[in-house]
Amino acid sequence: MKITKHFTLQEFACHDANRTEPAGSALENVKELAKNLEVLREHTGKAIIINSGYRTIAYNEKQKGHSKVSQHLYGKAADIVIPGMTPEEVAVTIEKLIAAGEMKKGGVGRYNNFTHYDIRGTQARWNYRT
Repeated sequence: MKITKHFTLQEFACHDANRTEPAGSALENVKELAKNLEVLREHTGKAIIINSGYRTIAYNEKQKGHSKVSQHLYGKAADIVIPGMTPEEVAVTIEKLIAAGEMKKGGVGRYNNFTHYDIRGTQARWNYRT
């Protein structure tokens, strides 16, 4: 099911054995997240790969370094890759779009192979690059 011009609900489904899709408020959050990622896609002109979107509690607990209050549990977060851009370039671009009021304020996490973005509504920043 398409939820925005470039994103489908399946892209945000949990990577558990059932590929569980978000429902209820988590589904509404995923739709809002996708709208924000559309802004990033339009700005960069590049496709966005969703490595991880919505997560069930059980699946989240199996993830290395998981947080019990992860925004992924609420459908508010995505770990993304943009081909042709480093995770740092993606993070800087998101920061600029948030500052310009074009993307929702939230979390931006820097990792070696991907960038985390979430729409929690308050600023949160971290850097787990080695």
